[in-house]
Amino acid sequence: MKSIKTLLIEKPRLAWVIFGVTVLVVFLVGLFGASIIERRSEAIQRFQIVKPIADWEPKNEVWGENFPREYESYMQTSDTSFASKYAGAKEVDMLARDPNLVILWAGYAFAKEYKQGRGHYYALTDIRNTLRTGQPQPATCWTCKSTDVPRLMHKLGPGEFYKKTWAELGPEVVNIIGCQDCHDPKTMNLRITRPALVEAFQAQGKDITKATHQDMRSLVCAQCHVEYYFKGKTEKYLTFPWKNGMAVEDMEKYYDEVEHVDYVHAISKTPILKAQHPDFEIYSFGIHAERGVSCADCHMPYKSQGGVKFTDHHIQSPLNNIAGSCQVCHRESEATLTKNVYDRQDKVMALQHSLEDNLVKAHLEAKAAWDAGATEEQMKPILQHIRHAQWRWDYVAASHGGSFHAPIECSRVLGTGIERAGEARIELAKLLTKLGVPTPIKMPDISSKEKAQKFINLDMQKLKNDKKDFLSNILPNWLKQSN
Repeated sequence: MKSIKTLLIEKPRLAWVIFGVTVLVVFLVGLFGASIIERRSEAIQRFQIVKPIADWEPKNEVWGENFPREYESYMQTSDTSFASKYAGAKEVDMLARDPNLVILWAGYAFAKEYKQGRGHYYALTDIRNTLRTGQPQPATCWTCKSTDVPRLMHKLGPGEFYKKTWAELGPEVVNIIGCQDCHDPKTMNLRITRPALVEAFQAQGKDITKATHQDMRSLVCAQCHVEYYFKGKTEKYLTFPWKNGMAVEDMEKYYDEVEHVDYVHAISKTPILKAQHPDFEIYSFGIHAERGVSCADCHMPYKSQGGVKFTDHHIQSPLNNIAGSCQVCHRESEATLTKNVYDRQDKVMALQHSLEDNLVKAHLEAKAAWDAGATEEQMKPILQHIRHAQWRWDYVAASHGGSFHAPIECSRVLGTGIERAGEARIELAKLLTKLGVPTPIKMPDISSKEKAQKFINLDMQKLKNDKKDFLSNILPNWLKQSN
């Protein structure tokens, strides 16, 4: 057998081929290595703190000096141009869209004004401007509206923070939701800055410090996008009702056991549970949660810019970024995916409106019973049915995107709500007949927001004038003090 050396001497062209292949391989390996070094350099540069960030730094622009891509994308939450069929970033007067809400929330501030939430950029503006804060509120209402909150909680302690009034802390709450709410300023690791979530885990015997990074990509959202209540008459301590679990029945049981009441309905005298926005709870019952998909995966997907991969902080509906969000996993067209979403939402909304209609009638029929001389003993089981039915309606209605996150669970919850509302109306029909009241009772004209608000005796002009006085007198002083 000839040696390789002899073979190459006899066939010089083969030697040149081998030489060329060797050069090409070395070149490609070198190029690959250079690429790795470049990417590592970019990663190091990206996470290098150019300007030190204080432990409780509330100003997003300071963080933005170190992380310009994330900061610039986050500032896009100021864009309110997108609207989907049922949600989006546009400001929508929900009471004008659905006047029945005024009746369901009679006796509660939401009957005065309720607008669809815009982007995080507007959290402070919207809570300052809404008519709902035209009456005394606890400082607890600031909890999820600003990066100043972690700073104030660290300074005062959570308990003392909650005990303050909303107006009292107004001058110190001036920075919008942002970096401080979710990130450690030294490591940039995701962290929990609101104690209520940690305490909710502890109540269930769980240790939130053992959460994985993927878990944290949802848990930082769960600090605020959840159901909660203010515990204590004076403490107003922010509490999640998760002791028994996160299902609608689990939280209902918790509330019934502690005899919590958000407000007494002005028409039916029902002790109402007002759901806040149980987004995380409902999401937890959906297919995406089951398969390990986090909130950030869809609402803050990764993107690349200048060869750098980073999390897009333009927190928004995935329907406004289907290619970057949904189509990462799903290969269908944008039109098909959008239709899939709307098909699920349409079915849930049909059930939601059915329950809503039954609840409005139940409240008005209960008023007719009271007016006819019904006793508390006669009304107690009826009001309990109404309480549980409205809790189920609000649990779904108040969630952001719940009809898509977990349409099966939402349908189940609304179905049991319709059942309870039906039980209340059957008992009311029996009682009204016993009291000599002709049925069905005459329903008022509540076809518009204005008519519904007039029916429940809201002086909207006075409320608007009072709010205008607040904005022109107190707000400038707040901003002056903050400077």
